Amino acid sequence: MRMKRNTQKREKSKKKLLKVVRIVSISLFLAIISYGGFIFIKMKNAYVSSTVNLERTGDKSDLREDEVTFNENPISILLLGIEDYSSKKKDGRADTQMVITLDPSTNVINMVTVPRDTRVNIENAGEFSGIHKMNSAYTYGDITGYGAVKLQIETVEKFLNIPIDNFIAINFEGFRDIVDALGGVSLDIKTGFWEENIYDGSKIEFNEGNSHLTGEESLAFVRMRKRAENAIYSREERQRQFLKATIDQAISAGTIFKIGQLTDILGKNVETNLSLKEIYALQKKYTKSSDLSIKTITIKGSDRRVDGSFYYIPEEKSLKKVSKKLRNILKLNNEKNFITNADFVE
Repeated sequence: MRMKRNTQKREKSKKKLLKVVRIVSISLFLAIISYGGFIFIKMKNAYVSSTVNLERTGDKSDLREDEVTFNENPISILLLGIEDYSSKKKDGRADTQMVITLDPSTNVINMVTVPRDTRVNIENAGEFSGIHKMNSAYTYGDITGYGAVKLQIETVEKFLNIPIDNFIAINFEGFRDIVDALGGVSLDIKTGFWEENIYDGSKIEFNEGNSHLTGEESLAFVRMRKRAENAIYSREERQRQFLKATIDQAISAGTIFKIGQLTDILGKNVETNLSLKEIYALQKKYTKSSDLSIKTITIKGSDRRVDGSFYYIPEEKSLKKVSKKLRNILKLNNEKNFITNADFVE
């Protein structure tokens, strides 16, 4: 009789355990579904608030004869880091400008940094049209109503003589907040240096070796370019290194639980003309940074004082070489006559 009661107790306990397991399993499933739905809605809302229509003819660059198909043709994307913290999000400047090319037939990302102080001829800027620094295009496009991003893209296109298919623009506050939301970024610093904190003017020290950077530290890390150390640890190399480290952090297992926070930040601080379909295609294609090869293409030149202002004057031979290389990557015909809006200052 005792054995029977013990057996009944075990069966009841087992049933209770199975019931608890079922309840927990169903709860987890519902939580995941609910969270997934919540994230989908947030991502969609973030995308709607971030998307920008460039009002292009045929939804393509004027320097392209035919539209490109994402994940089928090589494409170019302009990454813009917008400095508008000092102007309360008005009349900002494109402090950082990087052109990256993606070729679906390879896992190679080519990255070209366009120096913000490059001396160029800016067109379609109304009364401001003429010789200015490259990053002024964004400001003048905003002031004149032509379109800040639109004018910046057109100016970069004419500088490199290539079409820019898409863009992603993020302001510095968004950059800082995204890095912090990811939990920071870890990388190996090649040589020590310091850079000023743009928010409070304090000095941020970077020591050689493995480091884990916060958002503000990351911003200083990728911006430094006027210290002596830049000659041996260039801004381009640091930006490439940071980009890869950020991809590693973004695809880590824990990031899925931060998507809600990340989408809020993206919606408030990022603009793009990429469609949701294209964003998903990018994520699917480049899910593992270990499969990627990020190459840097450098435009050689020098800083010079012209008419009382300092400019970056590119070497004509180097710029022509970079343009030709990019056109080859994008599978474009190389023109016999090199066309650019750069002012080489004879």
